[in-house]
Amino acid sequence: MATTSLEQHAPVTGLRWWREVGWRHVIGIVMIAICVLPLLYVISASLNPNGTLTGSNKLFRTFSLTNYSELASTDFAKWGVNSLVICTVTALGTVFMGAAAAYAFSRFRFSGRRASLTALLLIQMFPQMLAFVAIFLLLLSVGTVFPALGLNSQLGLIAVYLGGALGVNTFLMYGFFNTVPRELDEAAKIDGASHAQIFFTIILRLVAPILAVVGLLSFVSAYGEFVVAKVVLQRVEHYTLAVGLYVWASDERNAPWGLFAAAAVLSAIPVVLLFQFLQRYIVGGLFAGSVKG
Repeated sequence: MATTSLEQHAPVTGLRWWREVGWRHVIGIVMIAICVLPLLYVISASLNPNGTLTGSNKLFRTFSLTNYSELASTDFAKWGVNSLVICTVTALGTVFMGAAAAYAFSRFRFSGRRASLTALLLIQMFPQMLAFVAIFLLLLSVGTVFPALGLNSQLGLIAVYLGGALGVNTFLMYGFFNTVPRELDEAAKIDGASHAQIFFTIILRLVAPILAVVGLLSFVSAYGEFVVAKVVLQRVEHYTLAVGLYVWASDERNAPWGLFAAAAVLSAIPVVLLFQFLQRYIVGGLFAGSVKG
């Protein structure tokens, strides 16, 4: 018995180590290199004052903050504010609307409930960009009555983002809401709590991980979305970062690649900070709702 125990705890070496563990390290190192090298290239290009990508083949050959200082004389700051406002409102609205809809589907029993859930899932199978022509015509028509919701309106773009993200996020939250015991609702009802009180004071606190995940996914998807934003926003001062940087890079030969790289590096900071802030909720929020339907 003692010999068997020692054999079980003996370190794995040689060919057996490569067969059981070593190949995983190799794959991990390769994937890290694939992810990190493009980032290093962009950072190196942002520090190259020549403003070209061909001169950045040698990483960090030059070090200059000229490109970053020149961003102050462009519309980059305005585009960044526009993106943060649009993405923050979209994320908050998506979380609130998705949570309310998921709570209704999870706790209430009404006619057409299963059909509505199935319809939400089927609708999300079609990418939103397939409907950008319809979105353009719809906003063009709405703008004649309510200019604040028409073309070249940030509020109109937010409305489009909210409508596109509601279905999939509702379905994602629905599975998580089902993991919350109904006994909590019944106990609160006995104490005289209304559905609104149960939802805001009890349920939302228990499902905080999935709220954080949905908020993060909504923020990131809206932050990097380009097609719909390019269709809706037509004035330079209303551009988001994705649209503004595309305009810079549209002329490949004369594009200010140094400014583009510097703007790309700075644009990534809000997403990284948000991810780090919500990191502890990510794993629990993505997987807890999959154990019970």
